[in-house]
Amino acid sequence: MLKRKIFEQLRKWKFHKNNKCLVVQGARQTGKTFSIERFAEENYDEFVEINFKQTPSASEIFSGDLSVENMIMALRFRFPKKKILPDKTLIFLDEIQECQEAITSLKFWAIDNKYDVIASGSLLGIDYNRASSYPVGYVDYLKMYGLDFEEFLWGMGLSDDLISSLHTYFENKKVIPNYIHSQLMRFYRLYIAIGGMPEAVQKYIDTKDFREVDKIQRNLLQGYQYDIAHYASADEKVKAEKCYLTLAKQLLNKENHKFQYKEIEKGARAQKYYSSIDWLLRADIVHLCRLVTDVKYDLDDYARNDFFRAYTTDLSLLISMKDFSLKQYIVENTLTGNTKGGLYECAIADALYKKGFPLYFYKNETSKKELDFLIQIEGNVVPIEVKSGNTKANSLCSIIKKEKDISYAFKFSDGNIGVSEEGVITLPLYMASFL
Repeated sequence: MLKRKIFEQLRKWKFHKNNKCLVVQGARQTGKTFSIERFAEENYDEFVEINFKQTPSASEIFSGDLSVENMIMALRFRFPKKKILPDKTLIFLDEIQECQEAITSLKFWAIDNKYDVIASGSLLGIDYNRASSYPVGYVDYLKMYGLDFEEFLWGMGLSDDLISSLHTYFENKKVIPNYIHSQLMRFYRLYIAIGGMPEAVQKYIDTKDFREVDKIQRNLLQGYQYDIAHYASADEKVKAEKCYLTLAKQLLNKENHKFQYKEIEKGARAQKYYSSIDWLLRADIVHLCRLVTDVKYDLDDYARNDFFRAYTTDLSLLISMKDFSLKQYIVENTLTGNTKGGLYECAIADALYKKGFPLYFYKNETSKKELDFLIQIEGNVVPIEVKSGNTKANSLCSIIKKEKDISYAFKFSDGNIGVSEEGVITLPLYMASFL
């Protein structure tokens, strides 16, 4: 069983939930259902699970009076073998977007507070079939992603002690012994080729067969295309799929990774396609990195919604848009040019996204200064550059000299840890997951 960080987050919610239900959000196939089921096994005497997509008739439980007493009675009739006892039972409402009344019921579960209730589902950010508003003040939210690199290392069998030592190197900015660093870079390239979707990672652990992993990845990509075809409006279906399937070309085949509508079709414009990008964003199928016009806090005040880069929500989905041979080039470290630079940029974007950072980038055509990413940590703007080699980060040094409020910056490369006089902290690519 893959070890996931969400287990600890779920335990924290259980003991500090403050009369609230929990809504677990995230893209499809990131392991939401599996993780909640394992959490229930380890922490509750009884577990009641309803999947509204699998069993639509379960909606009848919530069709009448939404008092907790009535809902519990209906659950006991439907699950006669379950002992649904107060303070000992977890009720899991999966694919809850299919039942508006179940969403409404979260308020009453929270007020009653005798039963722990977790809701989950895919595509929670879009409105289809009916509106799906959650009762404000009665739910907490938890976002789940595919495996990050640290979780991947757990899956590869690395011990907690070894991974803890990596955190120590990161915190103290100490050089990692070369043997360990080279081994971690091999693991990191493997992670980029496989991605973080649990099914793909588990298939590699079980078989060590990249062909089998590739089948899983392509099935996942087809599943995402199915979601677009099934849930997007008639006006958006074709456009949204075109936008999504162009991401590999946008990110890996050219030097400028700004999302360009002309790559979708000749003469394409934002007026035609931006609504499709917005749909993909709300459906957790893409995430965006927006251009900022200045490198100052708060970055959102300087962000442009019409100038952005778009990334898949997991590396496996990007890799499956390309030929199988790309995996071989990644693992053997034989990539060159725009593909190598673009792939490492995507890997860092993936790591930062899974850490929950809103992403921005900076480009000044006049000064020719460009920063791959900007994030904010404790109210401070932190610039980031990604290098496929270990060349000097000229833009970072220039920005630190110019912007007095910026005290440090990160450069991620395939080199080791180091700190320059200007305040540029060089880190191995794999350490983005430790921020």
